[in-house]
Amino acid sequence: MRFYLFEGQTDAHIRKSREYLEEARVRRVEHQAAAEHHSALAKMYEERIARIEAEISEAFQLRSNSGERCEEAGEDNVRLPSSPVMIYPSRVSHA
Repeated sequence: MRFYLFEGQTDAHIRKSREYLEEARVRRVEHQAAAEHHSALAKMYEERIARIEAEISEAFQLRSNSGERCEEAGEDNVRLPSSPVMIYPSRVSHA
């Protein structure tokens, strides 16, 4: 079964369909660029995680070699103290 989308239609319909087609192409390029950006961010965080894990591992090895008491928990259970949360004053609304 064939569909005749533009049979008997005016040039305005064809022009509008071409606009939709161009918009779809532009959106595809935008999404491809966003995908590349997210991929780069994921790689950056992967490298950051590896670096931080190596630093933690090195710190534990230095502690154990120096004779200091070292936590026996596995690296996955190590939690570094979090930074305190800063509380900002609420904005005064102007009525």
